[in-house]
Amino acid sequence: MKMSAAQAMAQCLLNEGVKVVFGYPGAAICPFYDALLDTDIRHILVRHEANGGHEASGYARITGRPAVCIATSGPGAVNLITAIATAYADSVPIVCITGQVSRDQIGSDAFQEADITGSAEPFIKHSYLVSNAEDIPRIFKEAFYIAGSGRPGPVLIDVPMDVQKEQIELEYPEKVSIRGYKPTGKGNYIQVKRVYAALKEAEKPLICIGGGVFASRAENEIKRLAAVMDIPVITTMMGISVFAADDPLYFGMIGMHGVKSANRAVNECDTLLLVGARVGDRAVRTPLALEKNTKIIHIDIDPAEIGKNIRVDHPLVGDAKLVLQQLLELAEADGQKDNSQWRQTLDAFRKPAVFSKAKEGTADPREFIGLLSQKMPADTVVCADVGQNQIWTCTGYRFKEGGKLITSGGMGTMGYALPAAIGAKLAAPDREVVAICGDGAFQMSMMELATAVQHDVPVKIVVMTNTRLGMVRELQTNGYNDRQTAVFLDGSPDFIKLAAAYGIKAIRVTDEDSMRSAAQALADEKGIMLVEVAVDKDYPTL
Repeated sequence: MKMSAAQAMAQCLLNEGVKVVFGYPGAAICPFYDALLDTDIRHILVRHEANGGHEASGYARITGRPAVCIATSGPGAVNLITAIATAYADSVPIVCITGQVSRDQIGSDAFQEADITGSAEPFIKHSYLVSNAEDIPRIFKEAFYIAGSGRPGPVLIDVPMDVQKEQIELEYPEKVSIRGYKPTGKGNYIQVKRVYAALKEAEKPLICIGGGVFASRAENEIKRLAAVMDIPVITTMMGISVFAADDPLYFGMIGMHGVKSANRAVNECDTLLLVGARVGDRAVRTPLALEKNTKIIHIDIDPAEIGKNIRVDHPLVGDAKLVLQQLLELAEADGQKDNSQWRQTLDAFRKPAVFSKAKEGTADPREFIGLLSQKMPADTVVCADVGQNQIWTCTGYRFKEGGKLITSGGMGTMGYALPAAIGAKLAAPDREVVAICGDGAFQMSMMELATAVQHDVPVKIVVMTNTRLGMVRELQTNGYNDRQTAVFLDGSPDFIKLAAAYGIKAIRVTDEDSMRSAAQALADEKGIMLVEVAVDKDYPTL
């Protein structure tokens, strides 16, 4: 049966099991929007195209499958680039569908024309400019496969308006075969045996978990391997919440904003197993020093990441889940290992959080976050924005078994938390989802409160208000003789009144009593709720 290419596009999404899409319409994508009306796919109207990409990102990070965002041509498509780059940096599978001017207008500087495939090229796993409507079924099948396989990432499909209107026969492919694209699965068995031998012989082994463990859904495998081999574990920011905070094998987040126990563990270990971690500058600031004294093993599905930032003794390319299963077979055959003496050494570096009395009219943000983690259910999804609030969340929220952290790690995109939380809540309506933002980051996406209200998405929002771009202010204070400039957020709205304007319940925290009541209220509330926490303008990141 013949149908328009736009209808075929909608049917392709149905064939891929897509139930929710995030977007903002315009003339160049109207044929596709018209076709969506005849499906059961739920469309979430965002208030800015970049937020549509972030909401798709939050959705994908919960489901583990590619999520879809949509924009029109020109400024609509270009606005998506920040979200595309954010997803690319953190290996999040999203499929971005954009409208384009008609084929005969491409290259003529037509109204709302932009070369989006060219513009997004540095930040995209793959892109398509559809010139032949008959290619749409193949392109959509390939796009979802590429986005979700191997090292996940964003894929862009740019469809001219006249292509969307053409009539085609829809024959959706059952399989994908792309020459030159063959993602690695299992690791080389000889290398797996060498890696296992190195871990077995180590006196002070350590596992460092990155976001790749989530991307490959390898949480259970890494927990089992650590338990059987009795190996202490640390994480990068992107690996937080794989282990519960109270797990005796877990020693916290590594890096310049990490905790003492994790950083000392790296300095003291003799063998370091990196799993799905990029070894970025925020995690390991002095890789040369680490290389001299430590045997380094690196498991990653992307061979380009292995050895890129640090010398590796045992490289192992493969899907983390499959490689860890191979290692587990060897470890379980040998039986339980005992590294209790090494763990006791690391236990001495654990430091309980100490909170000083907050200044009058403010609350300690880390204490509030710690209290919130006590009150919220175990499986809560926490979406941290970027800035001081991100570090306070990463070091202060004590994740329980089943909880999950979502944040922008690689790109560090401000304004990510609220839209990502909306996407996560739509993906997991039975789980509590909390966005933790600074007042600077919140104002980059606070228009998404309307999205949450319109579509009845009951997210919880925490806004840490210090009337400063806190982390930049701190950098200027410590590195530029306290010459503060362009970091003052004077003119910001009253966030309690802003929430009221949207019909959202809101509470302001200004002392210890209101801090405790607000944390409990967030845990009890069934609808959308905002809590503003007043923070001293000079409160440090660490």
